[in-house]
Formats: sequence, C-alpha cells, structure tokens
Amino acid sequence: MSITRRNARRSVRILGVASASVALVLGVTNTALACNIREFSAEATCDGSKGAIVVTDKDPSGTPATITVFLENNGADAKQVGEPQEIKGSKKGTTVSFSEDWKPNATYRVHVKAGNQVDKDITPNVTTPSTACKTEDTPTPTPPATPSPSKPESTPPASETPTPSGSESTSTAPAETSSNAPSPAAGDSNLAETGANSNTGLIAGVAGALVVVGGGAVFFGMRRRGSKSGS
Repeated sequence: MSITRRNARRSVRILGVASASVALVLGVTNTALACNIREFSAEATCDGSKGAIVVTDKDPSGTPATITVFLENNGADAKQVGEPQEIKGSKKGTTVSFSEDWKPNATYRVHVKAGNQVDKDITPNVTTPSTACKTEDTPTPTPPATPSPSKPESTPPASETPTPSGSESTSTAPAETSSNAPSPAAGDSNLAETGANSNTGLIAGVAGALVVVGGGAVFFGMRRRGSKSGS
C-alpha cells in the first residue's frame, strides 16, 4: 500500500503533537522540581531566655541553599546575624537556626541563594514579637536554718496569797479625819449613851415637886374640911 502525501502530512502532525506534549510534561516536571523562594519561610522564636531566627526549607527537590540573615534599621542592613548557613530542603521541611538576642518589634531580612535558581529575600521580612523572650528566674538561695533558742526553765508558781480585789480595796472606809469640835469628856460619853445628860432628870424633879405640892394641898384641904365639920 503506497503512502500518499495526505497520509504523510497527517503522520507528521501526529508526531508534532506528541513531541509537544512530551516537552510540556517535561517542562512542568522540571518546574515542579525546581527550587522556589516560596518554599522558604522564617520566624523569630524563643528557647527560654534565648532568641533565634529560624528558617524552614520545604523544597522537595532538595536543592542546596545558602541562608543569610541581616538585622534591618530604617530599611538598611544594620548588621549580619552570625555566619551564612547551608540548608538542603525536603518535602517535610528542613530548618536552620540563627541565635540572636532580638529585641521586640525588630525587623530581619533573610536572603536565600540556591544555585542559579534562587537569589532572593524571603518576603515579607521577619518582624519579632512585641514581647521579649522570658528571662529565666534565678533561684533564691535558702538561708541556713537558725537554731531555736533553748526553752527557759519553768518559774516557780506565784505565792498563793490572794491579791485583794479592786472592790475590796475601794470598799475600805477612809481614815477618820480630825474634827475641830471639842470631844466630850470621858464621863459625859457614858451619859450620852444612856441618855442621862438629857432633860429627863429635870422633868422628873419638877414632876416630883408637883406631886408633893399636890399631896400637901390635898392633905391641908381635907384637914380643913374636918375642922369645919367638927365645929
């Protein structure tokens, strides 16, 4: 069977489409396996009181890369943090750490150089947290134990003599104060106690006199009546 020009052209077209498809697939595959800046990330971390800038490489192709970190100040490099470090990425992710006593709200620029494929900075720049790493607490030394003083000997019990209470002390009659009035004689004091120095004796005397006078008057009156009746 002879091949016509039409069939030859059709065969050439088919071969061209197939070649283009293979080239496209190979290109996509190479692009997927190529190192890319988007596969790198960085952050500021703390390990106790120590700070660090940690860079992670998730390049599945494992292309070796060099990482360099710079402290920024007003958009310019203030200093380089440590020395550049090599890293070989993986699909799971590979990290490299730069020790840095970073300050709050500081900015760091991280540069990645991977052969002829990557020569760029990780964007955006790394900004540290607003709080610095926690300072480890220094343990306070425990003071030596102070020996407790010896227990004093027990004192003998107090005397059992009762102490007069406040009411008893206040109820004591005050001492008699001297008086300017003359004191009665010794003899008069007994009469005062019996009532002999009162007006009782005078009254008794007057009464007795009246009795005598009355009896005499009665006697003379009766006698006078008798003499009258005899005459």
